Amino acid sequence: MSNVDDTDRELIALLRDNARTPVVALAKQLRVSRATVQNRIARLERDGVIVGYSVRLKPAAEAQRIRALMSIAVEGNRAGEVLRELRGHPNVAALHSTNGRWDLVAELRADSLEAFDRVLSGIRLIEGIANTETSILLSTYKV
Repeated sequence: MSNVDDTDRELIALLRDNARTPVVALAKQLRVSRATVQNRIARLERDGVIVGYSVRLKPAAEAQRIRALMSIAVEGNRAGEVLRELRGHPNVAALHSTNGRWDLVAELRADSLEAFDRVLSGIRLIEGIANTETSILLSTYKV
């Protein structure tokens, strides 16, 4: 992001908040012309700074109602192997590498507590995982 200036950063922040904001509204908030916003978005996309847009759902709208964070300690240098296994897992919504006690954090989703129990059991059997700690998410305060 070496070619990104303050206006680009402001634009990116506005798009992160709502990527469907009309260009005219973005231009007004940034105090630049509509063409400037369109050109900047096109450049950011072309340069690979913006790689896509997504939809955020309220947690209650999602089919998989049980959500949890699993902290994972990996044996030795096996993080690559563990990541490959977890990336293909249908119940893993997101993966994050971390520092400190845990090497990875996985966001898990399941339809029921029984399904969630099976997901946990399966993930714990992945070779290279030394230890895990899981917390079920009860409430979400910011979406």
